[in-house]
Amino acid sequence: MTERKKTRVLVGMSGGVDSSATAALLIEQGFDVVGVTLKLWPQDCVNRAEDKCCGPQAVMDARSVCHKLGIPYYLVDEAAEFQKRVIQYFADEYKAGRTPNPCVMCNQTLKFGTLISRAKQLGAQFIATGHFARVERREDGRVLLRRGLDSRKDQSYFLFSLRQEQLAFSMFPLGEKTKADTREVARECQLKTADKEESMEICFVPDKDYGKFLQDAKLAEKHQGDLVDLHGRVLGKHDGIEFYTIGQRKGLGITSTQPLYVIELDAAANRVVVGPDSALDRAEFRVQTCNWIPYEHPPAEVRATVKIRYNHPGTPATIYPEENQRARIVLDTPQRAITPGQACVFYDGDLVLGGGWITR
Repeated sequence: MTERKKTRVLVGMSGGVDSSATAALLIEQGFDVVGVTLKLWPQDCVNRAEDKCCGPQAVMDARSVCHKLGIPYYLVDEAAEFQKRVIQYFADEYKAGRTPNPCVMCNQTLKFGTLISRAKQLGAQFIATGHFARVERREDGRVLLRRGLDSRKDQSYFLFSLRQEQLAFSMFPLGEKTKADTREVARECQLKTADKEESMEICFVPDKDYGKFLQDAKLAEKHQGDLVDLHGRVLGKHDGIEFYTIGQRKGLGITSTQPLYVIELDAAANRVVVGPDSALDRAEFRVQTCNWIPYEHPPAEVRATVKIRYNHPGTPATIYPEENQRARIVLDTPQRAITPGQACVFYDGDLVLGGGWITR
């Protein structure tokens, strides 16, 4: 206990129950805890995000929790970095015909980038967040990432891109807890966030209408192009590839004797390609910017379960690592709507092997 009192941990406080319980658990375990909230919200979404993790109400809740727990609290303005590293990335990916995952990018660059830098400035040896995931320190010094114990809340998918130095500096106290456990911890400490509703959508797009957000924020505008079938025949017009996603059926603005889905977004030709549901199945694809967690250099062939999106159950595959942080993924069973821009994460049981970003 004495040694832990000397160990300072900076907790990323989002104003929700998970980060609140994280701080409470670390205090109970004897750590010297400091609460920090990164102010990320862009000014043009404040009024629409009052009670989300990027909104002013979240800051008030985080400050209240830290006051109740008797720990220092800091608010750090990172709105400019968030705009550059997350929101601009979000817009650029849609313009390129890809579907972004801003939560992974935010974790990599801000929550486990900027937050670690701030922690060092405040003399902290670790940062902690409310993610449902687990870190494990191997005898040889390498740090592993595992799924959270609560399979329904596991968030390891969003952490696949963390490097060794980031994982080594991180703690996830909720990794061995269930969501019910987390709320109970907050209730026992009489924290106002104990029964706070979860926010499931992208924090800066609270109404889930990302197309409207892109237009309101002047990050995209409508521009017509051809909507074509698999043979290149023009079936109609679209308003911009930014406003479509792979697998989309509704809102295509055309009639057909059979249901049509978005199969491909061709940014170079400004075309939306549509086809039957069967055309969405793929058995092979590639990923780039791979991060491998358990080893410095992966073997020539890796058997794993891969998740092609967060809510995907996972499917068996063989991974063939290539040069320049790329890899070829061959699935045992074809999967539907494998989407460029999304993260593909590799698992061996509950161990996260790594992952990469899906390309065409």
